[in-house]
Amino acid sequence: MNKIKKTDTSKKSLLYETSQLDCLSYYKNIFPKLKNFLKNREIATKIYLENYPLKFLVKRGSKDEPLFIDELKISKKFLELRKAKDLNDVKEKLSQQEIKIWHYFVPRKMIEFHYACNHEKGEEIDRIFIDIDRSGKYTAEDSKKVTLELINQIRKDSELKKIINFEIKIVWTGKSFHVYLFLKKKVNHKFYDLYFSWGKDKESFIEKWAEEISKKTNIPVEAHHERERGKIILDTSATPPGKLARSPFSLHLNSNGEIDGISVPLSIKQLKDKNIIQKLQKLNVEEVIKNLNKYKI
Repeated sequence: MNKIKKTDTSKKSLLYETSQLDCLSYYKNIFPKLKNFLKNREIATKIYLENYPLKFLVKRGSKDEPLFIDELKISKKFLELRKAKDLNDVKEKLSQQEIKIWHYFVPRKMIEFHYACNHEKGEEIDRIFIDIDRSGKYTAEDSKKVTLELINQIRKDSELKKIINFEIKIVWTGKSFHVYLFLKKKVNHKFYDLYFSWGKDKESFIEKWAEEISKKTNIPVEAHHERERGKIILDTSATPPGKLARSPFSLHLNSNGEIDGISVPLSIKQLKDKNIIQKLQKLNVEEVIKNLNKYKI
């Protein structure tokens, strides 16, 4: 049996709605909430496999038959049939769509919910993704400081405003934060290469902001992909087509398949709440679903 937080191990937990562990018992509630956020982007799942060398198996539209948010309609009958020990035992009672869902959301496994940020393939993008990646000594409070200053840098950047129109969205990942720029118009992915990637002799927005954030917060901040001890990283590498991002409302699992957080969207006002980290770290699946209508995404 997969280990999960004590607050979630009770058989009364939403994850055990059908008397067995099934993440679909939770996720089915959040699918309708994500339709506008995900639109027609391919979804992906990260499935924890106990005693498996790779620990996690990723199901995604570039390697498997694509699955989209509009297909994720979960009936009570389907959830009950998932009690079967093997898919083949009930396959004749399922639709082709339900069989596909089964492969992405395997019963009796802990599962994270992801999606193709700017689709699995293509030339255009309509959102810029920034992961505030902390490690080592830095806390979620440090990530919050960096995120608030990042938003400040974005909002006051007159050069950026001349180039694109956008809306800022913030998501707590379960451990840190994601910041999105939702673009009003699609652009070629080369726009990302020019303005939001990093590298030698580059002067992109993300590198400029990282430098300014370091000065304002006294926290070493850099723009790149690899984690580095002693620094917080601004990572935009999940922006181009073919890259995955964690979906809002996804469970956040540690390397042992235990829930150590839940991803939720936030407003800038909420992010400024001095107690927000404490509130976010106490979230469980029941509380998220109970307050689902209060989340703006």
